[in-house]
Amino acid sequence: MTRRITILGSTGSIGENTLSLIRDAGPEKFDVVCLTACNNADFLAEQALEFRPEFVVLANPKNGEALNERLTGTGIKVGIGRKALIEAGQLPADFIMAAIIGAAGLEPTLEAVKQGTHIGLANKECLVSAGTLFMDAVEKSGAVLLPVDSEHNAIFQVLEKQRPHEVSKLILTASGGPFREFTAKQIKQVTKAQALNHPVWDMGAKITIDSATLMNKGLELIEASYLFERPSAKIDIVIHPQSIVHSLVEYVDGSVLAQMGSPDMRTPIAYALAWPERMTTTVKSLCLPEVGKLEFYHPDAEKFQALSLARSALETGGCAPTVLNAANEIAVEAFLQEKLGFPGITDCIETVLNRFKREASFAKPLETIENVIGIDQKARHVAQEIVAGNTGL
Repeated sequence: MTRRITILGSTGSIGENTLSLIRDAGPEKFDVVCLTACNNADFLAEQALEFRPEFVVLANPKNGEALNERLTGTGIKVGIGRKALIEAGQLPADFIMAAIIGAAGLEPTLEAVKQGTHIGLANKECLVSAGTLFMDAVEKSGAVLLPVDSEHNAIFQVLEKQRPHEVSKLILTASGGPFREFTAKQIKQVTKAQALNHPVWDMGAKITIDSATLMNKGLELIEASYLFERPSAKIDIVIHPQSIVHSLVEYVDGSVLAQMGSPDMRTPIAYALAWPERMTTTVKSLCLPEVGKLEFYHPDAEKFQALSLARSALETGGCAPTVLNAANEIAVEAFLQEKLGFPGITDCIETVLNRFKREASFAKPLETIENVIGIDQKARHVAQEIVAGNTGL
């Protein structure tokens, strides 16, 4: 049967790779019914003209007119703005790729979950910002949550789901980013160009910067805790520069199972897209003799404080992960706009967290999506104030 596919965030790297796999598989396998983007009206229009979805959505109204002009007379329905994005999540589909970057993806992804369909989760912020609420919605709807982050996808593939008591711990691997061998002094002088030059993965700007600070791994730690119902103490992080072993699961008998493959996001995307089967891809086969060696070592918590901030937020619970994520999004954007230095990213996040710690409700669970959005917006406002005045940095 041909599967109906929606891609929330089709113009980003995950969206592009998903469409590449769909293109290779052919129209008899997949029928694209909806595509969404934030700002890139021209690229979204190109995708729409090739794949002919029923509905396309541009979240940013500023570029809506350009999209409408490109798609006039095609029969493709065009939606603009937040409400249309939520509508995209509600459109019936057999598989929905949730690839919108940041907390902006929370509402449409939750709507997708409510369908009870298969969800390819590439938006880790959904779980970081609203982990309990999100997983409750998954359980209530009966949706099948298929992690697309290479690390979580790896764990999903090798985890014994029927006997979770046999699992000792999860081990997330991290490439270490471009600065894993930098001294603390060198890190203070990092430029935007250096931070955007990842040694292994080809990703969008925001995720690339998160990888450079190791916040990406901190967010993945929180995501893994919710996805696989494991406390912080049962999740380790190791640096693995080759990015061949994507994550591991240790069992109580001492066995450690790993999922390996070439560092290509098409592999975890294809696994989610075709689940419970597997599909053929053009990903380069892994040749271990060519790789030569696989290295692993502990991350330097002093140089990369983002990991400690994320683990602390997970262990605190309540609104701490929501605040962490919101502050990080603002701080990363400020760095990309050259309003903050590289060390200022984690300094800003820590300052925001410290301000929220003074509130009695800091560790209390967020009970509604409105609570989550409210805290998210408040944390962004505080972070923006800090960036504007470099207060406390």
